[in-house]
Amino acid sequence: MSTSFFWSALSSTATLSNFLQVLLFLPLTLSTLSKPAFLLLSLLIFLQSLIHGTLQLLWGSSTLPALQLPIQPFLLLVCFNIFSQSVNPLLLSLASWWGTILTLSSPLFIILEGLSSLLVAQKLGQVGRELVGKGEAYQFVLLIASAVAYVVSAWWIVAAYPAAAMSPLSATLLGAALTGFLFLTFIGFGLRRTNVIESSGLALFIAYNLWLCGFDQQSFSGPASSYAPLLPNIVPHLQTLVNFVTNTLPKPVLAALVYRLAILLGAARVLPSIGADSWEADYGVDDGWDGRPTSKLTHILLTYRQSILVTVYSHLLLLDHSSQVWWRWMNIFFTLVIWSIELLVSGEDDAITKEWKVD
Repeated sequence: MSTSFFWSALSSTATLSNFLQVLLFLPLTLSTLSKPAFLLLSLLIFLQSLIHGTLQLLWGSSTLPALQLPIQPFLLLVCFNIFSQSVNPLLLSLASWWGTILTLSSPLFIILEGLSSLLVAQKLGQVGRELVGKGEAYQFVLLIASAVAYVVSAWWIVAAYPAAAMSPLSATLLGAALTGFLFLTFIGFGLRRTNVIESSGLALFIAYNLWLCGFDQQSFSGPASSYAPLLPNIVPHLQTLVNFVTNTLPKPVLAALVYRLAILLGAARVLPSIGADSWEADYGVDDGWDGRPTSKLTHILLTYRQSILVTVYSHLLLLDHSSQVWWRWMNIFFTLVIWSIELLVSGEDDAITKEWKVD
């Protein structure tokens, strides 16, 4: 038991360390070297993550996260060494090719984030409907939680409005999004194909995207705005690193990264419940996935989650603020359109749904 606990703790610590390395090394390279160096490091870490995920898929050893700990610092040193002199044109071409792929992947990321957000909100609504059938106490708690979510969403939207609606077009888009959301919510209530849990989750989703659209860009320093050469002396080196961590990590990018990864992995956890089989238990990656229609896809997504992290983070770091704003608006309207289609084509609700009253 103690040996198993030790290896489990070691694996968890190594996984967290690898995540923090990616979180720090990519913007550090973008800040201190150049965009091609950042793209090359991103590509190298992505390929290393693919190899690690494949070994994890085939071998499944808990020691693999610990074994890859020194690899990412090694790749960082390789990139610093390569770009300290004249760079091979082939490497520059690879970096440019990777940057083009990441840029062209913007619609894919928006579609996945919107679908995942809607899927998770609907799963929460489904769980809420099931709990309502178990007693009035659950219904009372869920109604209070939904009311809190609505209030938080409204406050968040009001607080973000001055920065997010600085132009007439942005104000128009905001009005159209809120009107569409309220319109679809009342339609869903009337058709009894949604509930306040699902609706409040989508309200939080809209408020979150609106907040990112209006994030004050003066409240933080961009990744490339505080360049400081890495001096040979260890003390200035550490001071530069601490200053970078505390002041130059792009906070809206970090917020978008955390949300996008959480919602993608959350949707991956929901996938096994889609299909003919009921999802009776919440198993992990290594606890058995047989007999579920989408279990293999879920297993692959969770196994290659580090590759997803590198891709998502690199893509977010490449986008400037104006590009992120437009993609956020696209995300909001795409999700509302998909939700409207789902409300119109979904079947009749079951007995539990009929007991869910919405006043």
